[in-house]
Formats: sequence, structure tokens, C-alpha cells
Amino acid sequence: MQPTQDALVFIVDDDAGVREALAWLLRSRRLPSESFTSADAFAAFLNARPEPDWRPSQPGCLLLDVRMPGMSGLALFEQLIARGLLESLPVIFLTGHADVPTAVDAVKRGAFDFCEKPFSDNALVDRVEQALQRSATTLESFKAKQSRQHNLAELTERERDVMRLVVEGLPNKLIADQLDISVRTVEVHRARVFDKMAVKSAVELANLLRD
Repeated sequence: MQPTQDALVFIVDDDAGVREALAWLLRSRRLPSESFTSADAFAAFLNARPEPDWRPSQPGCLLLDVRMPGMSGLALFEQLIARGLLESLPVIFLTGHADVPTAVDAVKRGAFDFCEKPFSDNALVDRVEQALQRSATTLESFKAKQSRQHNLAELTERERDVMRLVVEGLPNKLIADQLDISVRTVEVHRARVFDKMAVKSAVELANLLRD
């Protein structure tokens, strides 16, 4: 998947001129955006999604001004850290010269990058696209994990027993001996496990459970 498809860039800056310029710049590269006038407004947007494991439904990144009236960009950054969102919603700080050391420290704590105002248009959008790619990769991994957990929950207790022994590399005969069931029954359970977990081999199953 290309990171520019089905992606959304959030702009959080109290300067209307900056918000409009960034939105225009992103549109020129076919990147949709949504703007917020303050960190408080974006925090309210997040707080309307109270689920502790909430993730964006599409790749995204956050262009975040460091200094704003009310909640600062750094305070909002702390909220994103607390919610574990930095990988699925990478943060690029927008800074003035005086805020560069602060932005460097934020990068060390997990921010994707920072751009000093006035920034290079092409360099900024290039970094945005890279941040969106990270977001897309993270969300794919998160969705795969959710799918795996759902599939595991569909297994019966006996299917779990068979799966564990299959992953250990035991042949059907030894699995049957350990579980005191027939080889044919093992074959049936094994086939159901493969079907429910959407795999075609024991190696694929082991790799799936290892991730």
C-alpha cells in the first residue's frame, strides 16, 4: 500500500496562515489533511476515543507546533506517548529557532522528526510521506495481531492442544499418543486449526504465533 493512499495528516498550529499553507502544500502532493487550532482541540478529538487500545483507522501523522496558547505541543506529545500512539501516529514538530533543542529532545523520546520554520516545502512533505509509511506499517501489524487474537479465540480447547503439539514439530502419530486420541481425529483437528488460523503449513503456523 502506498502511504499517500487513504492517509490523513493532522495539522495542529494556532497560526491560521501556517495551517492554510501546510494544507495547501499537502494538497499539492495529494495528501488530505485536517487542521486543529490548538493542542487542546486535538486532545479533545483524542479523548472522544477513550478505548485504551484505540488506533487510527487509516495511516496518519501529526504536524505539531511546539508553542501554542493553552496546552503546549509538548504536553500533547506526552498524551500521545501515554496512549502508545507514536508509531501509528508519528509526530513531526514544527519549531522556531529557539525551540530546536526542545524538538531534538522530543525526537530522542520518540517523535518522528522536527522541521524548523521557515521549512523547506519538499523536505517537509518527504518526511510526512515517510511518517505515513511508518504509520501504515504499524497499523498493518496491529490489524494482523487483532486478527490472530480473534482466530485463536475461535479454537476449541482440543484444537489448542493439537496446535501446541503441531508447533512443537510432533508428527500426527505422536500427537495422537500424547492426547490419547486417534490419528484421524488429530488430522481433523489439525485441518481445523489451519483453516481457522488461515495458514497452510506447520511452519507458517509457528511463524504466525511467533510474531
